[in-house]
Amino acid sequence: MSKNVVIETKIKDIPLCFETDPKIFSPTAVDIGTLSMLSVIDFSQGDKVLDLGCGYGVVGILAGKLIGEQNVILCDISEKAVECARRNAQLNGVPGVDIRISNGFENITEDDFTLILSNPPYHTDFSVAKHFIEAGFKKLCVNGRMVMVTKRLDWYKNKLSAVFGGVKVRQINGYWVFIAEKREHFRPKKVKNHKLSKKLQRKQKRSCPNVPPHGEPSLK
Repeated sequence: MSKNVVIETKIKDIPLCFETDPKIFSPTAVDIGTLSMLSVIDFSQGDKVLDLGCGYGVVGILAGKLIGEQNVILCDISEKAVECARRNAQLNGVPGVDIRISNGFENITEDDFTLILSNPPYHTDFSVAKHFIEAGFKKLCVNGRMVMVTKRLDWYKNKLSAVFGGVKVRQINGYWVFIAEKREHFRPKKVKNHKLSKKLQRKQKRSCPNVPPHGEPSLK
């Protein structure tokens, strides 16, 4: 039977400790894609951060250490991931970060984030990523940024450009990191209802009973 692993690491010169679970993405080491995304981010005082699809909490907990736990929300569809992230918040001295179970943006009512960060599931039909991007635009304040990391280029580049009016792309460690900023006068041509349909919710739960899988499909 697989046992939980405790990862001790340092990110942005901050010592961190994460208790993981075999059923949660990247249980033996912090994901290289996540580290690649974090390498291009400078958290600033005054930021309000959403860790979208938080897993065991790496991004949100680091943000809480750097800019204050009151400025950070983490969410995940997986109850196990949320439980693990809450334990890790305690372990790392930021018990006050707000950690929620949420199917995408379902339980995220705030619309004034300066940063939304995500390592989204790589579904073949991109349905979850589509929801993240379209809803994320609405949840950012003006000049707020959505930052995503994936193994795929074209679809994400095109979708983020269509919704945000442009996107910066960097290739790091074999991953693509996308940075899209919400500009004051730009309005997407078409941003549909940001809630997942019931059909899509059922599909996502079947595909991701515990946590959205990452990495290239056979199907973050």
